[in-house]
Amino acid sequence: MTMPNRAHLRRAAFGLAVICGMLVMSPAAASRTRAQSPAPTAGEPPLTFEVSSIKLNHAADNRVGIRFAPGRFTATGVPLKMLITLAYNVRPFQVSGGPNWINTDKYDIDAKMPDGLDDQLKNLPDDQRRAKYDSLVQSLLADRFQLKVSHETKEGPVYNLEVAKNGPLIHESKAGDLGDNGIKGPDGKPIHGNFMRMMPGELVGTAVPIQFLAQELSMQTGRKVIDQTGLKGNYDFDLKWSPDPGMMGGDPPGAGPGPGSDAGPPPDASGPSIFTALQEQLRLKLESSKGPIEMLVIQSVEKPSEN
Repeated sequence: MTMPNRAHLRRAAFGLAVICGMLVMSPAAASRTRAQSPAPTAGEPPLTFEVSSIKLNHAADNRVGIRFAPGRFTATGVPLKMLITLAYNVRPFQVSGGPNWINTDKYDIDAKMPDGLDDQLKNLPDDQRRAKYDSLVQSLLADRFQLKVSHETKEGPVYNLEVAKNGPLIHESKAGDLGDNGIKGPDGKPIHGNFMRMMPGELVGTAVPIQFLAQELSMQTGRKVIDQTGLKGNYDFDLKWSPDPGMMGGDPPGAGPGPGSDAGPPPDASGPSIFTALQEQLRLKLESSKGPIEMLVIQSVEKPSEN
């Protein structure tokens, strides 16, 4: 999968699809994205690539790409911290420690799986296959970047997603409604099923549970968001706001799509904040609170030797 810009990659994980410059996520992929990787089975050796090449990327644009192709893993222009969030299935704000270069240095990676491994993984259920892919990348990071991490849970600031005054203004999906939010594939036809489309300043959901809206709001606000709405079932929504560059979902000043990307027009800078948009457009709200936050702590890491 080739990502058009950094804002899209922040919300990437193995199992996503990019369609016409938009990031489209199925709920199955979303649930995998937000869950930490399971520990390997006792006595089971970690999966490793047969050979890997890592080089610094000196390109001036912000284009990045991450892909598992048959028998290979490739990454282009990707900072190490992004690889860590993908390999361990955590959000950026859940990663602590490490030198600044893990955010700024960009790498190109080409890694080959052992012969026959890809065929073995194809026969596994989706979640197990993605866990194996995660294990491969974790081993790569440990071997080439000497990455060592630990897990801890701490009390910290969170947001509770709650129903605002006068009740929710959000449409519950029915079987015949799937695709009504206009998520279309390369052929121009609506994609039927459960999907979220994420672009700067816009989040569109088609037949998705509220918990997935909460998970994406977590990425946009830089805090864990806990679904306290009590809303069951699947919903359609189209939320538009003006991104705050200081939040996790916004690009820093000057950042933008690389040449030739199809990310669409920039969001209206005079539009509402995500907090205001949530209340006005969906009649939901975010309330500050305290809660447990699962953290991935970088114990040690080194720049890789290029080859």
